[in-house]
Amino acid sequence: MSLWVSVYVVPVTNPNLPSALYLPTGTPEADRSGASIELRRTPDGQTALVAFSTLDKLVECCGPHQPWLLVRTENLPTIHQGHPYDLIVLDSPLPAELRHTAASV
Repeated sequence: MSLWVSVYVVPVTNPNLPSALYLPTGTPEADRSGASIELRRTPDGQTALVAFSTLDKLVECCGPHQPWLLVRTENLPTIHQGHPYDLIVLDSPLPAELRHTAASV
């Protein structure tokens, strides 16, 4: 049984998505401007944008130390241009070994 809940990317924004999504990002670096959005590889080799419908859901699924970025759903095409992905995985738990810790933030 898979824990992935995916929403496939289509030319227009999926109307079933919330108006804004919380996206996990990498640890901020002093010498980098902008956020580093974390993409994941699915078991079948596709690139997934991991997204969460609420901040509470992000913390529940990724832990309290996960850096994040709030993005309006209407801006997903811009995110896709800079960080191409095949699908969006919504509200899916991140395995413990991939979670950020207090020491990594």
